[in-house]
Amino acid sequence: MEYHDAIQRLERLRRLRPKLGTETTAALLAHLGDPHEGLACVQVAGSNGKGSTATVLARVLREAGLSVGLYTSPDLNDRRERVRVDGRKISKRAVCRFVEEVWPHVVDRSVAGDAPTFFEACTALALWEFGREDVDVAVLEVGIGGRYDATSVVDPVASAVTSVSLEHTDIIGETVEEIARDKATVAPADRPLVTGTTGEALAVVSEETDVVTVGGPDGDADADDGGDSFPDVRAAELEMAGPAESSVSLVGPDWEVTAETPLLGQHQAVNAGIAAVLARQVGDALGTTVGSEAVAAGIRNVTWPGRFEVMDDAPLTVLDGAHNPDACAKLPALLDRYDYDDLHLVVGAMRDKDHREMARALPTADHVLVAEPAVERAQASEVLAAVFEREGERCETRPKGASRSERAAASGSREHCEASDGASDEVASRESSAAVERVPAVLDAVGEACRTAGEDDCVLITGSLHTVAEARDRWTRTPTPVETDTVARARSVMERADVPAGERTDLADRMVSRTLQLCVRPASAERLRESMGSVGGTCAVSGIEATDQHVACVLSGTRAQFLALVRDLRGRSGECRHLASQVRDALAERENEIGSAGGATGGRATAGGSTAGGDESAGNYPWTDVTAVMGILNVTPDSFHDGGEYDAVDDAVGRAEAMVAEGADIVDIGGESTRPGAEPVPAETERERVVPVLERLDGLDATISIDTRKPAVAAAALDAGADLVNDVTGLADASMRRVVAERDAPAVVMHSRSGPVDPNRTRTYDDVVSDVLAALSERLLLAERAGIDRSKLVVDPGLGFGKTAAESFALLDRLGEFRALGTPVMVGHSHKSMFERVSGPSDDRFAPTVAATALAAERGADIVRVHDVAPNAAAVATADYTVGSE
Repeated sequence: MEYHDAIQRLERLRRLRPKLGTETTAALLAHLGDPHEGLACVQVAGSNGKGSTATVLARVLREAGLSVGLYTSPDLNDRRERVRVDGRKISKRAVCRFVEEVWPHVVDRSVAGDAPTFFEACTALALWEFGREDVDVAVLEVGIGGRYDATSVVDPVASAVTSVSLEHTDIIGETVEEIARDKATVAPADRPLVTGTTGEALAVVSEETDVVTVGGPDGDADADDGGDSFPDVRAAELEMAGPAESSVSLVGPDWEVTAETPLLGQHQAVNAGIAAVLARQVGDALGTTVGSEAVAAGIRNVTWPGRFEVMDDAPLTVLDGAHNPDACAKLPALLDRYDYDDLHLVVGAMRDKDHREMARALPTADHVLVAEPAVERAQASEVLAAVFEREGERCETRPKGASRSERAAASGSREHCEASDGASDEVASRESSAAVERVPAVLDAVGEACRTAGEDDCVLITGSLHTVAEARDRWTRTPTPVETDTVARARSVMERADVPAGERTDLADRMVSRTLQLCVRPASAERLRESMGSVGGTCAVSGIEATDQHVACVLSGTRAQFLALVRDLRGRSGECRHLASQVRDALAERENEIGSAGGATGGRATAGGSTAGGDESAGNYPWTDVTAVMGILNVTPDSFHDGGEYDAVDDAVGRAEAMVAEGADIVDIGGESTRPGAEPVPAETERERVVPVLERLDGLDATISIDTRKPAVAAAALDAGADLVNDVTGLADASMRRVVAERDAPAVVMHSRSGPVDPNRTRTYDDVVSDVLAALSERLLLAERAGIDRSKLVVDPGLGFGKTAAESFALLDRLGEFRALGTPVMVGHSHKSMFERVSGPSDDRFAPTVAATALAAERGADIVRVHDVAPNAAAVATADYTVGSE
């Protein structure tokens, strides 16, 4: 079974069932051998905040050294995002195997009129995967309510109800009290339920079960005692710690944590507090200590795309998946933290939401652009536009041309606006109301808002996670050049893109070397197929049909055909104009490579992604014009190749000088081994190893790099004279990103599942290049959000780090695809175990290392990281001369 077939089978399952209960999910799991039996599970229920809480909890538990399965919904772009093990989404092969195993049972139950729903099947998929992977903990976000939700098939060791508001009233209750009572049924048998509810909801939950309450430092304002009911754990957001981070304080009965977090708002502080209590309960259940350090690290390093996610600062551009009135009501206070002039609101919502209350809760906008996400449940744009037009007429809005404070004074507060509800129509002024505009597609609306907005304005995209997912494509979707110069390569590219087998056979011999792959929404995929065909080119499309998922397109043609495609797309409506710009830019990048011979000297990306020569703004880095050689200097006793040889300062300094004499442009100094299975060393020990060497290398005619994953070591090294940070975790720690940003230093962002790699947790990839590209793209966004300019970043695919030999060779072979990220590329391959098959019985990896260096340089690597400088520098020079010769 191919992946697109498996997904299509799941997609055809019904979304709702006529009867409620967990029996169908239990039967499905029984067919699979009850993989959930023996799993330590946590259920997180709630009207809002449950996804954030579950994600923070999973990160905290991972920081504590546990293997964690995380099940959340909905997804942004890919159904596999819902099921993750240690941060990595389930493989396509696993999905296919699951569907093959369960489908006879699904067919049998369909005949009996009791087929599982889509959510029930996804829940079974998650528990099946977590059982296969033998995770330590499975964190499950509850779908609807609690009593009848598919996740309630498990017996949790810990559970939470984050908040309660009116939702799904046709299923779980028509009042807050009824909904709270339903959600409280997720309570575990042996531990109190953790909750952030207040007022009547808390009273009901407390009647149903023992609770641990988490709330603000001032207690429950809705309590009967007038606000004197203080929570067991007090969670407070303190102050902003950066442009997109704040700090939180959590105080429990016998513990306390202060940490920075990218999840903004007092409500997120409460969510973090709930996650912290759950983590401690899980630790108790497993006999594992989950200390304050792990809690702080998890809160600090969590990533949760689309939840008040700041994508740009000029104009301030924010994505937030607020999808109901309660979530929308939190946005005005968050936006008030930022200084901006006009607010441009891009909004799209689902049909089953309270649009009037959402419009009232959202911050007052100067310009509203309504777009319809490409999903079946989307509310028609004309209906949503009418809601905002009518709500805009309810009260005066801020006069144009004045500052925010002046306009606020002139128009009155939000309370004035609420007070005027039902008053005389004379209060309203249609002329002064925000302009409401319908736009064909979300990306068009985002593009128009960003073009219209001034640098001091704000663009807020909200209303639904589906809207946010489509908008996010503006920053994350990158057309990737791929090689299809042979029929075999063409078939391989299409297979990785989930193109059906018959189409692969028909189109393989029509592919040419100028080929791009990109991900779009299904409707856009069909437009691309039509447009590319009309100009004589070839377009192969993934067999995935779900409207709210990414599908891959493989476009192949001549330069003239691509230019004609761009012209055709520009003349179409909707998302096509945005696609035209992306294809044009990718084509221009490809032309730069081809025009300069496409190899070591021509395909080079300077800082910032340009293939032109370096200048002062790009930093004139050693890798700007030619492939730079980075020499490895391990001042450790246990590194896999040269551990112990240079752990004395004099020896290390002498080796650094020798490497520069042999042709090293960069000297990379490391004080901790990252070989598989290596034991981490304390930051103080690592500092003591590297700082004395760095201080002695002042004046060395080379760039000095510090190879570390610890923020404290990076800071000390940069203070001691290092020029560059090389982080094998890819700046995963927010504190590391802050160190790099504050010191305005360049950094290498490497891909790795963990550092050092746990050899017992190595898992293969469906397509290692695509997966690593996607992961690095997200990591670059985090770095930019922390204030690091992309022009200072270098990516490293991480050969050998949690990859098989075949996967490492695939990364080397397809190195050119990483050019799509717009950054220089480094390859670290020296003496890696990937060469075992070719190094011969002596296990001497010297020769294959040099050969791989030449291949990397030929494929456009900007930096090669090696132990043996002289022969590898010669290999780089040979590749440069060969590619550059006429």
